[in-house]
Amino acid sequence: MTFAALALMVLPALLASLTLGGDAAGRAVAVRTPQSEGFTIATAPYQFVFPRDQAAHDGYQTEWWYYTGHVTTAAGRRFGYELTFFRVGLRPGDPRPLGTQSRWRGNELFPAHFALTDEQGKTFFHVERFSREALGMGSASESVLDVRALDWSLRGAPSGRPDFERMVLHASDDSAAGRNAIDFVQMPEKPPAIHGHGGVSRKSACESCASHYYSYTRLHTTGTLSYHGEKMTVDGLSWMDHEFGSSELEPNQAGWDWFSIQLDDKRELMLYSLRQKDGSVTPESSGSLIEADGTVRYLPRSAFATEATGTWRSPHSGATYPSGWHVRVPSAGIDLVLAPTVLDQELAGTSSGISYWEGAVDVRNARGANAGVGYVELTGYAGNVSI
Repeated sequence: MTFAALALMVLPALLASLTLGGDAAGRAVAVRTPQSEGFTIATAPYQFVFPRDQAAHDGYQTEWWYYTGHVTTAAGRRFGYELTFFRVGLRPGDPRPLGTQSRWRGNELFPAHFALTDEQGKTFFHVERFSREALGMGSASESVLDVRALDWSLRGAPSGRPDFERMVLHASDDSAAGRNAIDFVQMPEKPPAIHGHGGVSRKSACESCASHYYSYTRLHTTGTLSYHGEKMTVDGLSWMDHEFGSSELEPNQAGWDWFSIQLDDKRELMLYSLRQKDGSVTPESSGSLIEADGTVRYLPRSAFATEATGTWRSPHSGATYPSGWHVRVPSAGIDLVLAPTVLDQELAGTSSGISYWEGAVDVRNARGANAGVGYVELTGYAGNVSI
């Protein structure tokens, strides 16, 4: 789950009356308020059908398509990247504009985040886009995978299989240091992993505190990456989360730690711990272990442990984040040490003024040998995730 802070990206002036929280892993979602009444809530049982469920789900208030990954150039230079598209419904049941209606009419917002980590140069770049449905600036199809936020895009392409499509990503930004961009094609190597029980991933005890959440945990990634004007052909491995729901968190939840781990033995882990304002962990925090054959095993909070091994203080926000982790799943023989590839991977100074840390990590086993790669997202350390 990854809830890269919807609240972090939504303009406060447009959603001033909506309190936002975060999903169990990293994207932020709305706490139940009068503004979210009337939207569909995630309930069990839910039967995912692919490729249909790769597309948008307009009945739910919040939704995101979230990609992270590690790619390598022919010369061996490695980059981490993040690209996330959000869809936010403003009014439940309001149909999309007809061709005869004003082009200024719109009922959805489409924020998006793009980040690159240069692991060799130890530098980090991030930028955001914010678009409305009005004037065709942003869109997300309910019938096919086709999402846009201004000139950034995610679309499906034929894969040769009936149960999923390839995914084609584009994002770019022309800065003073030169062009930063990705043009990637993603091919799943495993079927989608469904998290939780009965098609529902719970975030707390309340009825609406849940989402429908699946991941493509092993995506073969090919294409080009531009960094500070230098364009490079790359190859690598990515992770994709797609989550949709309405009002998933409660007011006493302050933030979350989310982990995606891709092991060299072809297993993957998704873990999230939702933190309460009193410092405790929400009991509904959970995870998934995806076996090499694609089998998904649900992990309750008691089945895993994540312990910070250090801290890092941000020079941008002044927040102190955990930095480095010991991750264990005893029943699966998993004992790992995670370390950021670059310490400063904080997305600071977003349009809402809220900062969070999301970055690439190296994964080693208890003996210190390379064991895989991963991404970690940390929210609520630079202030409560709310607006």
